Amino acid sequence: MAVFSLRSITTPEWLTHYSKCTARSDIQAGITGAIITLPQVIAYALIAGMPAEFGLYTAMVATVIAAFVGSSYHLVTGPAAAISIVVMSIASEYASIGSQDYINTVFTLTLLTGIIQLGLGLLRLGALVNFISHTVIVGFTSGAALLIAASQIPSVMGVAKQVLETNSTATQGGASTTEPFYHYLWSLLQHPEHINLKSVSITLVTIAIAFLVKWFMPRIPYLIIALIGGSLSAYIIDSQQELSYIGDLPASLPSVSFSLIDTSKVSDLFSGAFALAMLGLIEAVTIARALARKSHQHLSGNREFVGQGVANIGTSLLSGFASSGSFTRSAANYDAGAKTPVASLVMALSLALIVMFLPYLTRYLPAAAVAGCIILIAYNLFKFNEIYDIVKASKHDSWVLGLTFFAALLLELQFAIYVGVIFSLVFYLQRTSKPTIIDVAPIPDRPKRPIRNVKRFTAQECPQIKIIRIDGSLFFGAVDHIQQHLRKLASSLPSPPKIIIVGKGINFIDIAAIEMLEQEVHRIEIRGGHLLFCSLKGTVLDEMERNGGLRKLGHARFCETPEQAIEILMHEADTSVCLHCTQRIFNECETKPGPSELIVTAV
Repeated sequence: MAVFSLRSITTPEWLTHYSKCTARSDIQAGITGAIITLPQVIAYALIAGMPAEFGLYTAMVATVIAAFVGSSYHLVTGPAAAISIVVMSIASEYASIGSQDYINTVFTLTLLTGIIQLGLGLLRLGALVNFISHTVIVGFTSGAALLIAASQIPSVMGVAKQVLETNSTATQGGASTTEPFYHYLWSLLQHPEHINLKSVSITLVTIAIAFLVKWFMPRIPYLIIALIGGSLSAYIIDSQQELSYIGDLPASLPSVSFSLIDTSKVSDLFSGAFALAMLGLIEAVTIARALARKSHQHLSGNREFVGQGVANIGTSLLSGFASSGSFTRSAANYDAGAKTPVASLVMALSLALIVMFLPYLTRYLPAAAVAGCIILIAYNLFKFNEIYDIVKASKHDSWVLGLTFFAALLLELQFAIYVGVIFSLVFYLQRTSKPTIIDVAPIPDRPKRPIRNVKRFTAQECPQIKIIRIDGSLFFGAVDHIQQHLRKLASSLPSPPKIIIVGKGINFIDIAAIEMLEQEVHRIEIRGGHLLFCSLKGTVLDEMERNGGLRKLGHARFCETPEQAIEILMHEADTSVCLHCTQRIFNECETKPGPSELIVTAV
């Protein structure tokens, strides 16, 4: 197996064409990106159950590493909504949110995620992401969006999460654990006295301002304006600061966290880390490809895998949590005029300057306002148009969408991806196990008598020779379906049965299918009939030559064209049947006696 080469990383193409004009564009895009990034990464850190500053640390480290190791010029890597909620879902199973043990668990999870991504990239296994369909991602992100929004219920209502957990646990009579979102709702319905109307008002004001700014001034970073508006509303209605606030950020840069990695949890975290790695890779590669189509940049999928893996490894060792590509920040980076990865470097440096010299920016930032922004982020994760298109287009995809969505709500979040993938494969195998079998026949009123669908063209069929076309692969899963059809078909034809299989829609024939066809050939020939094959692809014939299929079935039973197969079978046609046949659809029918000769004989 070919191994990924690092040569292209050490000699970036963009560096040879770098200029002052390019630098100016990158600096402008980087500063703009930092302004947009600041409120988002704080919100994502809280979603992940981490202190706010860890979101900034993650953005600083992951953004730079992924930009210079990966191949995309515009992809911005860092905290992301779906990734953050999965981090919280996995890590909270092994430690209490807010504890040092929880932070250590997150670092370990992030390191393991990065190692998996790096390994997949080095081994050129980028095709693995193709097994997670777009439908699974839509269902998963929709479920994650609901969980993200529901996780903000305590902050919106101004209630400590521990209060809701205690009330919910008391109702169930169990031990206190991290509760599902519906337990919070049920607890609030039972104890409405806990709701703080000031906190609710601040959240509603924040959401309203965000919607208005996004609607009327879409080019302005609406989250920042919304947070400013929420802070001002808190200053007005909460003059005594009774509510919860984010507070000052530590005026320090990311510190080395290697000693905090907990290797004893690696085996426990591996399953979740693999799901997290795949989700992160899908998000990053999808966003990078979308931007590459706009910028006409050549993109290396395997190099993006390596970039994401190295970014997560570096982040885990420098006080960060798992990250991936951010569509919002990446699109803003491209729209702001970024030309090279230097824009991401400027963005990270700008965030570092904010942390070092303006840590008090979040001092009066109410938790209710941040919760409002997080709810907006969750709302944006819902792709209503895509959900409608999926439901309208396919029944099977609708099932996969629904199962993944409810799995995300009711199971541990990381397992929702596995549920979606498993059911996607099940439905796919169910479809491929029943190849389409179509009755076909020549169209005699056309010059070349093309073989066409009998039903679609209302074509006439020969009473002695049955022609079918199989569209789909003949493999072990499809053997039973095809065998039943052939047996039913042979029993419905006058003896001896004569069948031609047109195989231009067959992609491959495996050993199990060859054995089944050998049985059916034998069964039909016992009755004096014939089963012939025609129009198979050259690659299919080559494979059958290698696996012995042509030898078992007999080379003489394979024809290049339907016409050749028809000519062979027409030599053995029953003349008495031809004498009464009015179809006359084959060229060979002209050499056979027809109804007109029957009339002459009768006279």
